[in-house]
Amino acid sequence: MRTHARPWWQRALLTREMLTVLILVVAWIVAASVVQGFDGPLTITYLVLDVAPVLLIALPMTLIIATGEIDLSVASVVGLSSVTFGLLYQAGLGLWSATLVSVLIGAVCGAVNGALVAYGGLPSLAVTIGSLALYRGLAVGLLGTTAVTGFPEAWTDGATENLGESPYPVITLGLIALAAVFAVLLHATPFGRNVLDIGRSKEAARFSGVDVKRTLLILFVLSGAVSALAGVYYTLRYGSARGDNATGMELQVVAAVLLGGVSIFGGRGAIHGVVAGVLLIGVLGSALRLESVTVNVINIVIGTALVVSVVAPRIAGGLRVRRRAAAGQRT
Repeated sequence: MRTHARPWWQRALLTREMLTVLILVVAWIVAASVVQGFDGPLTITYLVLDVAPVLLIALPMTLIIATGEIDLSVASVVGLSSVTFGLLYQAGLGLWSATLVSVLIGAVCGAVNGALVAYGGLPSLAVTIGSLALYRGLAVGLLGTTAVTGFPEAWTDGATENLGESPYPVITLGLIALAAVFAVLLHATPFGRNVLDIGRSKEAARFSGVDVKRTLLILFVLSGAVSALAGVYYTLRYGSARGDNATGMELQVVAAVLLGGVSIFGGRGAIHGVVAGVLLIGVLGSALRLESVTVNVINIVIGTALVVSVVAPRIAGGLRVRRRAAAGQRT
């Protein structure tokens, strides 16, 4: 039987993920106490609606970053999916069919990224920066500066309506279900273990029998497909298909994933931490908007949180190494 240096409750609670959960709770309490109107039911409604596309994209992004890779093209895939969905509806295609085609196109976008990274041996940062520009250019080029509107009210209302008399939108059920699926995939399947093994060492994973290339390709396809699904939701939520939809959202997604305890170097990550990271960014954004803070300042706050989430673990790790070295010298 495997022995641990710490009891189970310390291993479960004294983690970066639980620290993010604690910060989220504190941030909510402070905002509810200080920001006028934050504790109202509308805050919960619009908070969930605002974070929904970010959370959708963050789920597959968690697995990608856990392998030591990254996908910066996700927001552009959202925009391309939005344009595709709008143009297909405008051409007379049914909305369910338009949704399916949009998701398939998103999967193809992800497959292009994955093939270049996994089989082409190219760095994911360079590949997805390039595809970020490519997919956004396609989106804007297809629709120009115009927008497709006039979607059926049953669909647009369904994207924002609440569950009965509760303040929680219907999309909450979908988010919980998808988060549960990705949690099981990462934490309770051989595929998830392979993902973390790849993040720790691609060579070691390969020698242990993991098909690294196929795994990476699957992850990028998942990222593209889920980003496209987020694009359909984004379009219906705002009732407008535009080529510039979700511009800059990749910053929020990456920041949320790293705030949630996923290591930018790979090998570590947990879905519950990422959910907390997404909600934390949502709480901060909602509170600052209620205080009439500009979008630019909110982006500065999110960017600062991103930098801190990357730097802080490195500093903490360095301090632990020094403490161990000092303890070894004393003995």
